[in-house]
Amino acid sequence: MSETAAAPSGQRPELRGVAPELGAPRTRRDDRSLALLTLCAGFLMIILDTTIVSVAQPSIQADLGFSQSGLAWVVNAYLIAFGGLLLLAGRLGDLLGRKRMFLAGLLVFTLASLLCGLATSRELLVAARFLQGAGGAMTSAVILGMIVAMYEQPRERARAIATYAFVGSAGASLGVLLGGVLTDALSWHWIFFVNVPIGAATAFAAARVLRDDAGLGLRQGADVPGALLVVAALMLAVYTLVEAGGRGWGSLHTLGLGAVAAGLLALFALREQRAAHPLVPLRLFRVPNVCAANLVQTLMIAGMFGQQFFLALYLQQVLGFDATGVGFGMLPIPLAIGVLSLGFATPLIMRLGAKTTLLDGLLLMVAGLLLMQRAPADGVYWLDVLPAMMIMGIGAGIAMPALPTLALARATPQDAGLASGLLNTTQQVGGAIGLSVLATLSAARSATLRDGGDNLVTALAGGYSLAFAVAAGFVLAAGAAAVALLRTGTAP
Repeated sequence: MSETAAAPSGQRPELRGVAPELGAPRTRRDDRSLALLTLCAGFLMIILDTTIVSVAQPSIQADLGFSQSGLAWVVNAYLIAFGGLLLLAGRLGDLLGRKRMFLAGLLVFTLASLLCGLATSRELLVAARFLQGAGGAMTSAVILGMIVAMYEQPRERARAIATYAFVGSAGASLGVLLGGVLTDALSWHWIFFVNVPIGAATAFAAARVLRDDAGLGLRQGADVPGALLVVAALMLAVYTLVEAGGRGWGSLHTLGLGAVAAGLLALFALREQRAAHPLVPLRLFRVPNVCAANLVQTLMIAGMFGQQFFLALYLQQVLGFDATGVGFGMLPIPLAIGVLSLGFATPLIMRLGAKTTLLDGLLLMVAGLLLMQRAPADGVYWLDVLPAMMIMGIGAGIAMPALPTLALARATPQDAGLASGLLNTTQQVGGAIGLSVLATLSAARSATLRDGGDNLVTALAGGYSLAFAVAAGFVLAAGAAAVALLRTGTAP
């Protein structure tokens, strides 16, 4: 059939597809689908990098000579940059244009991934991971806003956001598998090199299919000094925690640097109070549940990030798994989180209420961590590890969706975006601080057992056992804070 014959009566064929009102909504839907696919590809790359590194940690440690506590910096450098710059990146996306910020973030993330893969020293890898976290913040901070802007109809928007959420769950599962396979088949360097072609292809597609947006302009202001203060405070706090095991928790070094980190946070709060365009408007903390939800989030993630870090080490250094085995061995947790959060969490929240669902999930997480704490040096995966992982995964799968429901329950539309961004920020911060504490305590415990005559495997297992116990304490504290501080409510 010819173009002329295919055109609707009275409409010139060359006008088809120019605009929805001129007869081609199909073209617009196709464009949006391609744009959503591109945004999800960028998000997948960021999520993959969060989990893919956990499997390769033992290989990185052996190759570059990291200590057990120093190895935490491979994760923490990424988390600090990501969490500390997330709100600033979102604001700059509003000012400069979200497409520009997305493309700039992809460029930074891809180049940083190349540097990570080329790293031959501890210092270079940690620095490149920090840069990678900055690129991840720039990219991910604007994705959800772009999806919301593309899909105006509630039903279409819900489907698009569900796709976005599914990519996050699937990416976490794919990351642990891909990390093990690449590390065993090639080397740990390739868990970073794989981002280079993905990032380049995503950037090429984004430049073609994402809609240009001008942004508000820099005259509207962005709180760069506030962002620098909070990142500096977080880095110094994490450094202090990592060094505390060797220098002593009551040493002048630990107390002095801890005081400086607290001072920087106080300056950040003062800056936010006086800035014309604050990074975190202090009025946000007067919204019911915001402070409480972020405290619960920090404590919960402190425990969850710790278990992921030490579970990989336990499987490889105690049970003797290779990297591929670690990837398959850790898979039940992200799978359980994905299935529960997408398929069962919402009905539970509607039936039991968000607070009850959250508390049930936290209690299951505590039970799983305490069960994992009992895993011995001669443990068996099917008996000592898998049941604990399934319980932890089920608990996290229902707790993690319930917490944002409570955090946003009483926020106005004006504050909902800020509250959501703050919750994402404390997720990264909680992971960094919790991992620092657990790595320091675990390393000290392993050293004490080694000095007492235990063999290396038994000493490592003892250190990991303490880490799981402290992680359970973090999650239990999250539950106590939720009981005492969180109000019930339904999200608008």
